[in-house]
Amino acid sequence: MNRPILFSNVNVFDGSGQALFPGEVRVVGNRIDAVAMGAERIDRTDVDILDGGGRTLMPGMVEAHAHLSWPSSVERVINAMKMPAEEHLLVTAQNARITLDHGFTSAYSAGSLGERFEVALRDMIDAGFMPGPRLRASSLEKGSEGVMGVPEGHDPTHDRDIPGLRTYVKAMAESGVDSIKFLMSSDEGFAPGGAQVLMYTEEEAQAIGQAAREAGVWLACHAQAAEAVKRAVRSGFRCIYHCTYADEEALDMLEAKKHEVFCAPAPGLLYARCHEAQDFGIGQAEAERMGAVAGLELMTKVYPDMKRRGIRVLPGGDYGFPYNPVGRNARDLEIFVQSFGFTPLEALVAVTKLGGELMDMDVGQIKGGMLADILLIDGDPTADVTILQDKTRIPAVMKDGQFHRAPLQNALATSH
Repeated sequence: MNRPILFSNVNVFDGSGQALFPGEVRVVGNRIDAVAMGAERIDRTDVDILDGGGRTLMPGMVEAHAHLSWPSSVERVINAMKMPAEEHLLVTAQNARITLDHGFTSAYSAGSLGERFEVALRDMIDAGFMPGPRLRASSLEKGSEGVMGVPEGHDPTHDRDIPGLRTYVKAMAESGVDSIKFLMSSDEGFAPGGAQVLMYTEEEAQAIGQAAREAGVWLACHAQAAEAVKRAVRSGFRCIYHCTYADEEALDMLEAKKHEVFCAPAPGLLYARCHEAQDFGIGQAEAERMGAVAGLELMTKVYPDMKRRGIRVLPGGDYGFPYNPVGRNARDLEIFVQSFGFTPLEALVAVTKLGGELMDMDVGQIKGGMLADILLIDGDPTADVTILQDKTRIPAVMKDGQFHRAPLQNALATSH
């Protein structure tokens, strides 16, 4: 067992929402053992001491809408979503490591491009055989089997009657996934007006929900239309993505279930289409046609209202496209602050504490007993969340009590 590690001379953002405070944190094994505030000091007997030099210590971040198998990253742009399975699985593993590199120590999947890619990857990461975030693995979303949820006639590979849907849920649960992703509505990016196209009837959605409860697996969904959001809430979906056209009734329903449901807008993809995708053939006209301009505008109205109502809104989503690559994930925090009315502190709580609640793991806070997923930050993200977009400003990344990225040179000392 490694020696305990004491982070000293740090300012701590503990994930709870309280202001940054000077303090110390001791890690024993894979857990946070002690936290001291202000002038308090933790026992230094037989520990390795890391002097943070006044930097910020914070919980590892949680990506709430991960697509590790979407191939493009900040290290490698890939202009195709389909590739040979062997290469694709390796790219998925590379993206897991890149996600961890950038301070996201946990990831909740919103769909995979490989049948069991994420299940195998999760198990390899958990066994310590390869680097990556803690992963809640999801079902297939796209690929040779099509998209589960496309209207009849467009996806003949799936049996869409209710017995078929129940069989699908049971099979996905037995494959080892933590969550199953459905498209409750289509999307403007698929076809003009697509966001208002409902993919499942009320009866089908209820059957999916019942089957998931029986199988003990979570449900997540892509839901743009207001009625799609409502059907997801009524059917017991745990994580509802986008919610772009949510109306007052949908928001009331989400608020009534705010202790059971999570929402994630995934604004990064829309922002990229509006402002950063010109080199990939998406100019202003294409961004408007794909609903990105209108979608961002609608989100600036929907998500401040969600925050006011206490609905759990989490950053992250849809990174992995050539113009929105894996590794840019922390940009969502900036959008939350600039466009959704979050303070930097509120955005950080969303990406840490609330993310830990989504993962249903002891992560997202720095307090005694929590898993030791910890970042050392060069600067104060509670004042400026944009610094988290620069991995050089994250000199140390710890996951499960082990350093994924080594601490600062000469910062680690031994005490006896």
